[in-house]
Amino acid sequence: MIPVLHTEHLTMRAPRWDDFEAYAAFRGSDRAKLLGGPFTRAQAFNQLAEIIGHWTLRGYGRWMVADHKTDEPLGIVGLYYPEDWPEPEIAWSVFENAEGRGVAYEAALAARDYAYNTLGWTTAISLIEPANERSVALGRRMGCTDGETYQHETLGLMHIWRHPSPEDLA
Repeated sequence: MIPVLHTEHLTMRAPRWDDFEAYAAFRGSDRAKLLGGPFTRAQAFNQLAEIIGHWTLRGYGRWMVADHKTDEPLGIVGLYYPEDWPEPEIAWSVFENAEGRGVAYEAALAARDYAYNTLGWTTAISLIEPANERSVALGRRMGCTDGETYQHETLGLMHIWRHPSPEDLA
């Protein structure tokens, strides 16, 4: 049910059990602070299961991003719309081994293309915690504009970065 996407350097695929150690390490680290963490291994397991379940409930979701040559897990990127979100989002989180390699950018572009050209979305946002400088820079690089905010009940104030529409990208 989860489609596989291929980019120049990446494979975007369904999460698997052998991805769990990398995922749990990320969710348990200080890198997850801006996402509400760090989290326990049990919480990370539930979160990974949620990623898979999102596909069933919404018909889209986030992919495990892996190196296309080695299949090493590099992060989670894709389409996200939980019940307490203002709009569907293009979301990204990369693991430490992928930082600074352009992985989030390449995968987020593929996810946006899928949202617009396969699902027919006409708009998309990315919710970014203002202190997350790398995500702010990625939002800018993707052509997003900042100007709206959203107050999440547990994550606090987040900025809404609006992606260019399909027409603006054409």
